[in-house]
Amino acid sequence: MGSGRWDSREWAATRTLYTTAAKPTVDHIYTSRHLDATLDPRKITLRESRDSADNPDSTALIVGLDVTGSMGRVLDAMARTGLGTLVGSIYDRRPITDPHIAIMGIGDFECDDAPLQVTQFEAANQPLTTQMEKIWLEKGGGGNCHESYAAAWLFAATRTATDCFEKRGKRGYLFTVGDEEPTPKLYGAQLRQKMGTEDNGDLTGDHLLAMAQATYNVFHVIVEEGDYAYRRPDRTREAWAKTIGQNLIMLADHTKLAEVIVSAIQVAEGADRDVVARSWGGDTAVVVARGVQDIAVSNATPGGMKLY
Repeated sequence: MGSGRWDSREWAATRTLYTTAAKPTVDHIYTSRHLDATLDPRKITLRESRDSADNPDSTALIVGLDVTGSMGRVLDAMARTGLGTLVGSIYDRRPITDPHIAIMGIGDFECDDAPLQVTQFEAANQPLTTQMEKIWLEKGGGGNCHESYAAAWLFAATRTATDCFEKRGKRGYLFTVGDEEPTPKLYGAQLRQKMGTEDNGDLTGDHLLAMAQATYNVFHVIVEEGDYAYRRPDRTREAWAKTIGQNLIMLADHTKLAEVIVSAIQVAEGADRDVVARSWGGDTAVVVARGVQDIAVSNATPGGMKLY
């Protein structure tokens, strides 16, 4: 998937409803009250990011958003303005070429009915926004101090195929976004029941991260406004720093997620982090500077040699 191109004018016209003074609530935007079959990982064999005439040099980009509890605010902001900023800024700044974007909704495998939801990779407005707005805001989660971010890593590692890696040896990008700690383990029974895997035993989060890193540059964004991270900032940051190292991003303002993701990609691709932060200006520059302060150039193979 991934034909067509993003049209910023079309985005502006169709998003008018979500940017007026009388804004609808997030529940008016995301109207699903159950897991949509088209996003159900049990029914998905493969999500593909393939080159096309419209996007001959495609780059896969996955954004996995925590949809538990109060984290729906992040998906809400993505629908109103964030997606347009994300795609438009990638086209303007060109840290990567021909972005193919997939959105994930992430919950809790221990507690939720729909702990993972996955759109197709898309490049054009209508298919991407329509699929994103099918995501069910289950608003679940539990008291276990983590969500199932590692499910995004497992899906990316085993059920995506990308031309950027297969043809050009260039890893895609995967960002998980949430306010809780890393997933310690996904249990085989849960994976069979809720993801449709076969013959899996228990899989640790560290193992699944390493699997995803073979074909993706993997980052995690801590939403500092989220309830868990707000109450336990040091514990949350330390846990993620131990897990993901320099690819940890602190997000002080959830409405600036798109700008921080684009900036992280720029820095990972070799741009100077201070120059990138200043390029946004105003309060956004401050949020971006905090977000990318630890990121190192990372778009290389695990062995360290760039293949492009």
